[in-house]
Amino acid sequence: MTARPAAMISGASRGIGLAVARRLSQDGWALSLGMRNPVMPEGLDPAHTHLFAYDAAAGGEDAWTAATMERFGRIDAIVANAGLMIPKSVVEAEDDDLDAMLAVNVKAPRRLVKAAFEPLAAGGNGRVIILASLSGKRVKSEKSGLYSMTKFAAVALCHGIRQAGFARGIRATAVCPGFVATDMARAITDRDPAAMTDPDELAGAVAMLIGLSNTASVAEFAVNCQLEEQY
Repeated sequence: MTARPAAMISGASRGIGLAVARRLSQDGWALSLGMRNPVMPEGLDPAHTHLFAYDAAAGGEDAWTAATMERFGRIDAIVANAGLMIPKSVVEAEDDDLDAMLAVNVKAPRRLVKAAFEPLAAGGNGRVIILASLSGKRVKSEKSGLYSMTKFAAVALCHGIRQAGFARGIRATAVCPGFVATDMARAITDRDPAAMTDPDELAGAVAMLIGLSNTASVAEFAVNCQLEEQY
């Protein structure tokens, strides 16, 4: 078993997931990175980084968890970051669109936590971060309605994980950002990336959240790059 705490991060090849991986690596974590095309990213320590071919839409969470346990002998945190956004209204979308987003944004992180639940509980300080969205707190536009349905569910999933694991030391946080300067955000807005939340800054927030003690649990963490009435 590694002496380092170990984290599983989905969608770790770019954007928020990669930023979180780099930050946790700097903080001394061992990493198991779920990627559709596993390639060792720059800025990580290969000696303490495990790559696994993982597609949230296709499943495989049990195999990924088993491979992580074989490599590190422990799982201390999960960062469920893989996400899918189809910009359609709830009226124009088809069931296939909703099913595709539910599969990645809700079902995959639930399966991942289920697969890793016992290792997370074993240390008494398991941490789960669900990368939700401010779209899981409000519906701001016509084209975000379908996405919001799945992100509201992702926030509810996180609360369900808190309820299921609290007595065993598992703490779960739904991280709900607005626009973050990633490829996903650039595809749906013409906002200047400099006016969006920096992925590295969000990674710092994730590192802070998983570093809190069991008596400082944060259920939801909202962060925004612009002024809104509530967020």
